[in-house]
Amino acid sequence: MKLAGVNAASEKRSPLTPESIKKLKGLGYDVAVEPGLGAGAGFSDSVLESAGATVTADAASGAELVLASGVLADEAVSKLARGTRLVGVLNPYDHAESLASYANAGVDAFAMELMPRITRAQSMDVLSSQANLAGYKAVIDASAHYSRAFPMMMTAAGTVPPAKVFVMGAGVAGLQAIATARRLGAVVSATDVRAAAGEQVESLGGTFIFVKEAMEEGEGTGGYAKELTPEQQKAQQELVAEHLKKMDVVITTALIPGRPAPKLITAEMLAGMKPGSVIVDLAAPRGGNVDGEAEGVTILQPDNILDGLAGEASNLLARNFLSFVTLITDKEGGKVHVDPEDEIIQGIQLTRDGDVVHERFLK
Repeated sequence: MKLAGVNAASEKRSPLTPESIKKLKGLGYDVAVEPGLGAGAGFSDSVLESAGATVTADAASGAELVLASGVLADEAVSKLARGTRLVGVLNPYDHAESLASYANAGVDAFAMELMPRITRAQSMDVLSSQANLAGYKAVIDASAHYSRAFPMMMTAAGTVPPAKVFVMGAGVAGLQAIATARRLGAVVSATDVRAAAGEQVESLGGTFIFVKEAMEEGEGTGGYAKELTPEQQKAQQELVAEHLKKMDVVITTALIPGRPAPKLITAEMLAGMKPGSVIVDLAAPRGGNVDGEAEGVTILQPDNILDGLAGEASNLLARNFLSFVTLITDKEGGKVHVDPEDEIIQGIQLTRDGDVVHERFLK
Protein backbone atom coordinates (compact mmCIF):
# COMPACT_ATOMS: atom_id res chain seq x y z
CA MET A 1 0.00 0.00 0.00
CA LYS A 2 1.22 3.46 -0.86
CA LEU A 3 0.45 6.58 1.17
CA ALA A 4 1.50 10.06 0.07
CA GLY A 5 1.87 13.41 1.78
CA VAL A 6 1.15 16.47 -0.38
CA ASN A 7 0.10 20.01 0.40
CA ALA A 8 -1.21 23.37 -0.75
CA ALA A 9 1.56 25.79 -1.69
CA SER A 10 0.58 28.29 1.03
CA GLU A 11 0.32 25.75 3.87
CA LYS A 12 3.21 25.52 6.33
CA ARG A 13 1.79 22.66 8.38
CA SER A 14 2.77 19.16 7.32
CA PRO A 15 0.36 16.19 7.35
CA LEU A 16 3.31 13.88 8.05
CA THR A 17 6.07 14.01 10.64
CA PRO A 18 9.01 11.68 11.28
CA GLU A 19 7.05 10.12 14.15
CA SER A 20 3.91 9.46 12.08
CA ILE A 21 5.89 8.18 9.07
CA LYS A 22 7.48 5.49 11.23
CA LYS A 23 4.10 4.42 12.58
CA LEU A 24 2.49 4.42 9.14
CA LYS A 25 5.24 2.17 7.88
CA GLY A 26 4.45 -0.11 10.80
CA LEU A 27 0.90 -0.32 9.46
CA GLY A 28 2.29 -1.58 6.16
CA TYR A 29 2.40 1.62 4.11
CA ASP A 30 5.08 2.75 1.70
CA VAL A 31 5.24 6.47 2.42
CA ALA A 32 6.10 9.08 -0.23
CA VAL A 33 6.27 12.85 0.25
CA GLU A 34 6.61 15.83 -2.04
CA PRO A 35 9.92 17.73 -1.82
CA GLY A 36 9.72 20.41 0.85
CA LEU A 37 6.55 18.98 2.41
CA GLY A 38 7.78 19.53 5.97
CA ALA A 39 10.02 22.55 5.40
CA GLY A 40 7.57 25.06 6.88
CA ALA A 41 7.22 22.91 9.99
CA GLY A 42 10.96 22.39 10.48
CA PHE A 43 11.21 18.89 8.95
CA SER A 44 13.75 18.76 6.14
CA ASP A 45 13.50 16.25 3.30
CA SER A 46 16.48 14.37 4.73
CA VAL A 47 14.78 14.08 8.13
CA LEU A 48 11.63 12.64 6.54
CA GLU A 49 13.78 10.27 4.47
CA SER A 50 15.56 9.10 7.60
CA ALA A 51 12.15 8.27 9.07
CA GLY A 52 11.45 6.03 6.09
CA ALA A 53 9.73 8.23 3.51
CA THR A 54 10.62 8.49 -0.17
CA VAL A 55 10.92 12.08 -1.39
CA THR A 56 9.68 12.44 -4.96
CA ALA A 57 7.92 15.04 -7.08
CA ASP A 58 5.23 12.53 -8.10
CA ALA A 59 4.55 11.36 -4.54
CA ALA A 60 0.80 10.99 -5.13
CA SER A 61 1.18 8.84 -8.24
CA GLY A 62 -0.36 5.43 -7.56
CA ALA A 63 -1.08 6.22 -3.90
CA GLU A 64 -4.14 4.65 -2.32
CA LEU A 65 -4.18 7.31 0.38
CA VAL A 66 -3.15 10.97 0.05
CA LEU A 67 -2.86 13.21 3.12
CA ALA A 68 -2.98 17.00 2.88
CA SER A 69 -2.99 19.78 5.49
CA GLY A 70 -4.57 22.33 3.16
CA VAL A 71 -6.88 22.65 0.18
CA LEU A 72 -5.26 21.33 -2.99
CA ALA A 73 -5.55 23.22 -6.25
CA ASP A 74 -7.89 21.74 -8.87
CA GLU A 75 -4.87 20.91 -11.03
CA ALA A 76 -3.33 18.82 -8.26
CA VAL A 77 -6.64 17.04 -7.65
CA SER A 78 -7.02 16.22 -11.36
CA LYS A 79 -3.69 14.38 -11.29
CA LEU A 80 -4.87 11.95 -8.62
CA ALA A 81 -5.91 8.52 -9.87
CA ARG A 82 -9.60 7.62 -9.76
CA GLY A 83 -10.39 5.84 -6.51
CA THR A 84 -7.69 7.68 -4.54
CA ARG A 85 -8.71 8.51 -0.99
CA LEU A 86 -7.83 12.12 -0.19
CA VAL A 87 -7.79 12.84 3.55
CA GLY A 88 -7.14 16.36 4.68
CA VAL A 89 -8.09 19.70 6.17
CA LEU A 90 -10.17 20.55 3.10
CA ASN A 91 -12.22 23.49 4.41
CA PRO A 92 -15.38 22.51 2.49
CA TYR A 93 -17.49 25.41 3.76
CA ASP A 94 -15.19 28.02 2.22
CA HIS A 95 -14.19 25.84 -0.74
CA ALA A 96 -17.46 24.16 -1.67
CA GLU A 97 -16.49 24.37 -5.33
CA SER A 98 -13.69 21.88 -4.64
CA LEU A 99 -16.24 19.14 -4.07
CA ALA A 100 -17.02 19.14 -7.79
CA SER A 101 -13.30 18.72 -8.50
CA TYR A 102 -13.08 15.72 -6.20
CA ALA A 103 -16.19 14.14 -7.71
CA ASN A 104 -15.11 14.79 -11.31
CA ALA A 105 -11.70 13.28 -10.62
CA GLY A 106 -13.28 10.22 -9.00
CA VAL A 107 -11.46 11.00 -5.75
CA ASP A 108 -13.00 9.92 -2.45
CA ALA A 109 -12.43 13.00 -0.28
CA PHE A 110 -12.57 13.15 3.53
CA ALA A 111 -12.62 16.49 5.39
CA MET A 112 -11.09 15.93 8.81
CA GLU A 113 -12.54 19.13 10.27
CA LEU A 114 -16.04 17.62 9.96
CA MET A 115 -15.08 14.88 12.42
CA PRO A 116 -18.07 14.06 14.67
CA ARG A 117 -17.49 14.95 18.30
CA ILE A 118 -17.87 11.48 19.75
CA THR A 119 -15.59 9.68 22.17
CA ARG A 120 -14.26 7.26 19.54
CA ALA A 121 -13.16 10.13 17.32
CA GLN A 122 -11.41 12.32 19.90
CA SER A 123 -7.92 11.34 18.73
CA MET A 124 -8.89 12.36 15.17
CA ASP A 125 -10.38 15.76 16.04
CA VAL A 126 -8.25 18.23 14.09
CA LEU A 127 -10.38 21.21 15.07
CA SER A 128 -9.71 20.67 18.76
CA SER A 129 -6.01 19.96 18.38
CA GLN A 130 -5.45 23.03 16.23
CA ALA A 131 -7.80 25.30 18.20
CA ASN A 132 -5.86 24.57 21.39
CA LEU A 133 -2.71 25.94 19.79
CA ALA A 134 -4.58 28.84 18.20
CA GLY A 135 -5.93 29.98 21.57
CA TYR A 136 -2.45 29.87 23.07
CA LYS A 137 -0.86 31.71 20.12
CA ALA A 138 -3.54 34.40 20.16
CA VAL A 139 -2.53 35.42 23.68
CA ILE A 140 1.18 35.28 22.87
CA ASP A 141 0.65 37.49 19.80
CA ALA A 142 -1.50 39.90 21.80
CA SER A 143 1.18 40.21 24.48
CA ALA A 144 3.75 41.05 21.79
CA HIS A 145 1.60 43.96 20.56
CA TYR A 146 0.44 45.14 23.98
CA SER A 147 2.81 47.83 25.21
CA ARG A 148 2.48 46.94 28.89
CA ALA A 149 3.06 43.91 31.10
CA PHE A 150 0.54 41.15 31.66
CA PRO A 151 1.20 40.29 35.34
CA MET A 152 0.91 42.59 38.34
CA MET A 153 4.37 43.62 39.56
CA MET A 154 5.32 45.21 42.86
CA THR A 155 8.37 47.43 42.44
CA ALA A 156 10.13 50.15 44.41
CA ALA A 157 8.91 52.58 41.77
CA GLY A 158 5.31 51.55 42.21
CA THR A 159 2.87 48.80 41.31
CA VAL A 160 2.32 47.63 37.75
CA PRO A 161 -1.36 46.64 37.40
CA PRO A 162 -2.25 43.36 35.67
CA ALA A 163 -3.63 43.38 32.16
CA LYS A 164 -7.35 42.80 31.78
CA VAL A 165 -8.05 40.15 29.15
CA PHE A 166 -11.50 39.39 27.74
CA VAL A 167 -12.12 36.19 25.75
CA MET A 168 -15.22 36.05 23.57
CA GLY A 169 -16.23 32.46 22.90
CA ALA A 170 -15.27 29.77 25.40
CA GLY A 171 -14.78 26.80 23.11
CA VAL A 172 -11.49 24.94 22.80
CA ALA A 173 -9.55 27.98 21.54
CA GLY A 174 -11.17 30.31 24.04
CA LEU A 175 -10.50 28.07 27.03
CA GLN A 176 -6.86 27.73 26.05
CA ALA A 177 -6.65 31.51 25.65
CA ILE A 178 -8.06 31.92 29.16
CA ALA A 179 -5.58 29.43 30.60
CA THR A 180 -2.64 31.07 28.81
CA ALA A 181 -3.59 34.60 29.84
CA ARG A 182 -3.98 33.45 33.43
CA ARG A 183 -0.55 31.79 33.34
CA LEU A 184 0.88 35.13 32.20
CA GLY A 185 -0.71 36.83 35.20
CA ALA A 186 -3.63 38.64 33.58
CA VAL A 187 -7.06 39.17 35.09
CA VAL A 188 -9.33 37.25 32.73
CA SER A 189 -13.03 37.35 31.94
CA ALA A 190 -14.93 35.52 29.21
CA THR A 191 -18.32 35.26 27.62
CA ASP A 192 -20.22 32.62 25.67
CA VAL A 193 -23.84 31.93 24.76
CA ARG A 194 -23.56 28.32 25.94
CA ALA A 195 -24.56 27.90 29.57
CA ALA A 196 -22.19 24.95 29.97
CA ALA A 197 -19.21 27.23 29.31
CA GLY A 198 -19.62 29.15 32.57
CA GLU A 199 -18.30 26.41 34.81
CA GLN A 200 -15.38 25.76 32.45
CA VAL A 201 -14.38 29.43 32.43
CA GLU A 202 -14.52 29.67 36.21
CA SER A 203 -12.54 26.44 36.64
CA LEU A 204 -9.65 28.16 34.85
CA GLY A 205 -9.80 31.21 37.10
CA GLY A 206 -11.79 33.43 34.76
CA THR A 207 -14.92 35.46 35.45
CA PHE A 208 -17.92 34.50 33.34
CA ILE A 209 -19.81 37.39 31.75
CA PHE A 210 -23.20 36.43 30.35
CA VAL A 211 -26.68 37.51 29.32
CA LYS A 212 -29.19 35.01 30.68
CA GLU A 213 -31.70 35.62 27.88
CA ALA A 214 -29.07 34.80 25.24
CA MET A 215 -27.80 31.71 27.02
CA GLU A 216 -31.19 30.06 27.27
CA GLU A 217 -31.12 29.11 23.59
CA GLY A 218 -27.44 29.40 22.86
CA GLU A 219 -26.57 25.72 22.86
CA GLY A 220 -26.08 24.33 19.35
CA THR A 221 -25.28 20.85 18.07
CA GLY A 222 -21.96 19.13 18.65
CA GLY A 223 -20.96 21.55 21.39
CA TYR A 224 -20.92 24.56 19.07
CA ALA A 225 -22.82 27.77 19.66
CA LYS A 226 -25.76 28.52 17.43
CA GLU A 227 -26.77 31.83 15.93
CA LEU A 228 -28.64 34.17 18.25
CA THR A 229 -31.90 35.94 17.48
CA PRO A 230 -31.72 39.72 16.84
CA GLU A 231 -33.10 40.37 20.33
CA GLN A 232 -30.51 38.11 21.94
CA GLN A 233 -27.73 39.71 19.89
CA LYS A 234 -28.79 43.17 21.09
CA ALA A 235 -28.76 42.13 24.75
CA GLN A 236 -25.37 40.47 24.36
CA GLN A 237 -23.88 43.47 22.54
CA GLU A 238 -25.02 45.90 25.23
CA LEU A 239 -23.28 43.86 27.92
CA VAL A 240 -20.13 43.40 25.84
CA ALA A 241 -19.95 47.10 24.91
CA GLU A 242 -19.74 48.14 28.56
CA HIS A 243 -17.24 45.43 29.42
CA LEU A 244 -14.95 46.26 26.49
CA LYS A 245 -14.39 49.79 27.77
CA LYS A 246 -12.36 48.36 30.66
CA MET A 247 -10.33 45.79 28.71
CA ASP A 248 -6.70 45.84 27.60
CA VAL A 249 -6.68 42.69 25.45
CA VAL A 250 -9.58 40.94 23.70
CA ILE A 251 -9.50 37.52 22.02
CA THR A 252 -12.49 36.66 19.82
CA THR A 253 -13.09 33.04 18.82
CA ALA A 254 -16.79 32.78 17.93
CA LEU A 255 -17.65 30.55 14.95
CA ILE A 256 -20.82 28.84 13.74
CA PRO A 257 -20.25 25.86 11.40
CA GLY A 258 -21.25 26.63 7.84
CA ARG A 259 -22.05 30.29 8.53
CA PRO A 260 -20.05 33.53 8.41
CA ALA A 261 -18.48 34.46 11.72
CA PRO A 262 -20.89 36.49 13.89
CA LYS A 263 -20.03 40.17 14.30
CA LEU A 264 -19.41 40.57 18.02
CA ILE A 265 -17.56 43.90 18.10
CA THR A 266 -18.87 46.87 16.13
CA ALA A 267 -17.12 50.10 15.17
CA GLU A 268 -19.07 51.86 17.92
CA MET A 269 -17.77 49.39 20.51
CA LEU A 270 -14.24 49.81 19.23
CA ALA A 271 -14.50 53.57 19.64
CA GLY A 272 -15.17 53.09 23.35
CA MET A 273 -12.09 50.95 23.98
CA LYS A 274 -8.96 52.20 25.70
CA PRO A 275 -6.08 53.50 23.56
CA GLY A 276 -3.35 50.89 23.39
CA SER A 277 -5.73 47.94 23.66
CA VAL A 278 -5.24 44.90 21.44
CA ILE A 279 -7.74 42.57 19.77
CA VAL A 280 -6.88 39.21 18.21
CA ASP A 281 -9.71 38.03 15.94
CA LEU A 282 -9.34 34.27 15.51
CA ALA A 283 -12.48 34.16 13.38
CA ALA A 284 -10.83 36.28 10.68
CA PRO A 285 -10.64 33.45 8.09
CA ARG A 286 -14.46 33.24 8.16
CA GLY A 287 -15.11 36.98 8.00
CA GLY A 288 -14.08 37.92 11.51
CA ASN A 289 -15.87 38.80 14.75
CA VAL A 290 -14.70 42.43 14.55
CA ASP A 291 -16.45 44.90 12.25
CA GLY A 292 -14.63 48.18 11.91
CA GLU A 293 -11.56 49.87 13.33
CA ALA A 294 -10.68 52.61 15.79
CA GLU A 295 -7.70 54.85 16.35
CA GLY A 296 -5.43 53.54 19.09
CA VAL A 297 -6.83 50.01 19.00
CA THR A 298 -4.63 47.32 17.42
CA ILE A 299 -6.66 44.63 15.64
CA LEU A 300 -4.87 41.45 14.57
CA GLN A 301 -6.79 39.32 12.05
CA PRO A 302 -4.47 36.47 10.99
CA ASP A 303 -5.46 34.29 8.03
CA ASN A 304 -3.72 31.33 9.65
CA ILE A 305 -2.40 32.04 13.11
CA LEU A 306 -0.80 28.59 13.23
CA ASP A 307 1.76 29.59 10.59
CA GLY A 308 3.70 30.78 13.62
CA LEU A 309 3.46 27.39 15.32
CA ALA A 310 3.69 25.16 12.27
CA GLY A 311 6.00 22.61 13.88
CA GLU A 312 3.81 21.85 16.89
CA ALA A 313 0.64 22.17 14.83
CA SER A 314 2.04 19.56 12.44
CA ASN A 315 2.87 17.18 15.29
CA LEU A 316 -0.74 17.25 16.51
CA LEU A 317 -2.24 17.19 13.02
CA ALA A 318 -0.14 14.22 11.97
CA ARG A 319 -1.33 12.29 15.02
CA ASN A 320 -4.94 13.08 14.10
CA PHE A 321 -4.30 11.78 10.58
CA LEU A 322 -2.54 8.69 11.91
CA SER A 323 -5.52 7.81 14.10
CA PHE A 324 -7.88 8.05 11.14
CA VAL A 325 -5.61 6.07 8.83
CA THR A 326 -5.35 3.38 11.50
CA LEU A 327 -9.16 3.23 11.61
CA ILE A 328 -9.48 2.56 7.86
CA THR A 329 -6.54 0.19 7.54
CA ASP A 330 -7.34 -3.53 7.48
CA LYS A 331 -4.35 -4.83 9.41
CA GLU A 332 -4.98 -8.48 8.54
CA GLY A 333 -5.68 -7.99 4.84
CA GLY A 334 -3.17 -5.20 4.37
CA LYS A 335 -5.68 -3.00 2.55
CA VAL A 336 -7.57 0.26 2.97
CA HIS A 337 -11.13 -0.48 4.03
CA VAL A 338 -13.66 2.36 4.30
CA ASP A 339 -16.97 1.38 5.87
CA PRO A 340 -19.66 3.80 4.57
CA GLU A 341 -21.89 2.87 7.52
CA ASP A 342 -19.33 3.95 10.11
CA GLU A 343 -20.43 7.10 11.96
CA ILE A 344 -17.00 8.67 11.52
CA ILE A 345 -16.92 8.00 7.78
CA GLN A 346 -20.43 9.35 7.35
CA GLY A 347 -19.42 12.47 9.25
CA ILE A 348 -16.38 13.40 7.15
CA GLN A 349 -16.69 11.81 3.69
CA LEU A 350 -17.42 14.44 1.06
CA THR A 351 -17.36 12.39 -2.15
CA ARG A 352 -17.59 8.73 -3.13
CA ASP A 353 -17.41 7.06 -6.57
CA GLY A 354 -17.76 10.35 -8.43
CA ASP A 355 -20.65 11.76 -6.37
CA VAL A 356 -20.96 14.27 -3.53
CA VAL A 357 -22.35 12.25 -0.61
CA HIS A 358 -22.13 14.50 2.46
CA GLU A 359 -25.62 15.64 3.43
CA ARG A 360 -24.53 19.21 4.23
CA PHE A 361 -23.26 19.76 0.68
CA LEU A 362 -25.89 18.03 -1.42
CA LYS A 363 -27.67 20.41 -3.79
